[in-house]
Amino acid sequence: MKQLLALIITILFSTITFAQLTPFEQHADKNYTANYSEVITYYRQLANKYPQMKMMDIGLTDAGKPLTLIVLSRDKAFDPALIKKQNKRVLLINNGIHPGEPEGIDASMMLTRDLLKNNKLPKDVVLCFIAVYNIDGMLNRGVSRISQNGPVAYGFRGNARNLDLNRDFIKADSKNALAFMQILNTWQPEVFLDNHTSDGADYQYVMTLIETQKDKQNPILAKYTAKTLSPELYRRMKTSGYEMIPYVESEKGTPDSGIVAFIETPRFSTGYTVLHNIISYVTETHMLKPFDKRVYSTYYFMQHLIDVCERDHELIGKLKKQADDAVSNQKEFALNWVLDEKNYDTITFKGYEAGHKASDISSLPRLYYDRSKPWTKTIKYYDNYKATTKADKPIAYVIPQAWWKVIDLLKINKVAMSRLAHDTTLHLQMYSIADFKTSPRPYEGHYIHSNVTVIGNNADIKFHAGDYVVYTNQPINRYIVETLEPQGVDSFFAWNFFDSVLGQKEHYSDYVFEDIAAEYLKNNSEMRKRLDQEKASNPKLAASASMQLEWVYHNSPWFEKTYLRYPVGRLLTNIKLDLTK
Repeated sequence: MKQLLALIITILFSTITFAQLTPFEQHADKNYTANYSEVITYYRQLANKYPQMKMMDIGLTDAGKPLTLIVLSRDKAFDPALIKKQNKRVLLINNGIHPGEPEGIDASMMLTRDLLKNNKLPKDVVLCFIAVYNIDGMLNRGVSRISQNGPVAYGFRGNARNLDLNRDFIKADSKNALAFMQILNTWQPEVFLDNHTSDGADYQYVMTLIETQKDKQNPILAKYTAKTLSPELYRRMKTSGYEMIPYVESEKGTPDSGIVAFIETPRFSTGYTVLHNIISYVTETHMLKPFDKRVYSTYYFMQHLIDVCERDHELIGKLKKQADDAVSNQKEFALNWVLDEKNYDTITFKGYEAGHKASDISSLPRLYYDRSKPWTKTIKYYDNYKATTKADKPIAYVIPQAWWKVIDLLKINKVAMSRLAHDTTLHLQMYSIADFKTSPRPYEGHYIHSNVTVIGNNADIKFHAGDYVVYTNQPINRYIVETLEPQGVDSFFAWNFFDSVLGQKEHYSDYVFEDIAAEYLKNNSEMRKRLDQEKASNPKLAASASMQLEWVYHNSPWFEKTYLRYPVGRLLTNIKLDLTK
């Protein structure tokens, strides 16, 4: 009887212990990533056991499932407003934006368990984990990243609408992005991490790191990131056996030619979060390294980031406040960037010898890396960018309420706005779209505009009661300016939000307008003189009756004033407006 009881106890203990293991850990070869059902079930078990953890369903994704947020709070405070009053920091960690890069999903499950089980939750940092961001892609499970070394099965990069969610943070075409914005703007993290897996060149490191590019980060935060936080993370990861290097984008194909710092524009997660003055990182484990090493390196990085945030929680809070104040008063904003190829740093890099050999498929030369020939070299690191386009902020932007998607996105990003109490004619600066280029093929569902040039003209414009006024005295100014200035690389104009202004709506019947135009020129000698000058300088115009008629129409009082006019006005003088909320 005693032996039977001991056996039952042993089996029960083994079952409980096994149940605490994640699906990744339960597989002996550690080459398995949890599926969506396993992830949610595992977190529910932890939440039922530990009161310091809470699961929250936020919004919906395009797959029809809610975005699950895991919140860990040592003193069981789960109210974001209370947490801010307690002067605690918030660290937000995102997983599975690309479900074929699942290391963060499994590592976060392990880390959550260990922090709870070992009573190791930080005192002054509340942890928020998005369990799986791209649930849609995770449900589409199979093997699609053919160049990757495991796991045996994983999710697909695109979501239910075949969107790459790491290109969706400004345009927010997906419900996933709207739910993410709700999380970010509710919890207002000071630090953000997005876990990924990289492809590209082969080298000796398991993990590379993207930190917000120093020239486009707020200088107050950039100094702390570059001088304190990042060096400490690099040091601690090396101590843990996972030495890191900056993310590898090669200047000329292979790392020994030099690598280029990644520039995250606002379409990317960390490019979006930096508009909120959030210190941001992307981990990129290497696709060719064994899956278990990729998971454990992600685990260690998150643990080290938590520890440093706990150590520096007071300083991080002060710097965030200083950055918010600085941005509220900032006058000029960069909208586009270009790599400064003349100025670079050097770093020590551990790679593998690259070469070319005949392809078994084409018999033509193909690239390969020889792991039997590792090397350590000093290489160039291009980590300097220059702003190519800048804009001075206006006193305020005035946005007609007709552009409701823009208004909705500003609202969800906590942009303070007021509304005109009645119809009002305002004297302000309006842009005319002078030129732009449009991609010939769709990119993430859009024919994105680039190389936008504008002409600013002062004009009296009638706005209606209920139109929106956005003053640029806010900590969220970078989001406001970089989305509303059409020259911005990821502006709302670039993403086609305002494309209807690019189409002419009215025209004329030529045989009728001939007589009207002739009478107009007869009574307007200055316009006749201008037409004659244009004909003299443009033989093509001089030889075309239809072009001359069109020229008169475009320069007449009857031509539609809204054609190519960007509808968002720039208020340049601080006049008193009759406003309502």
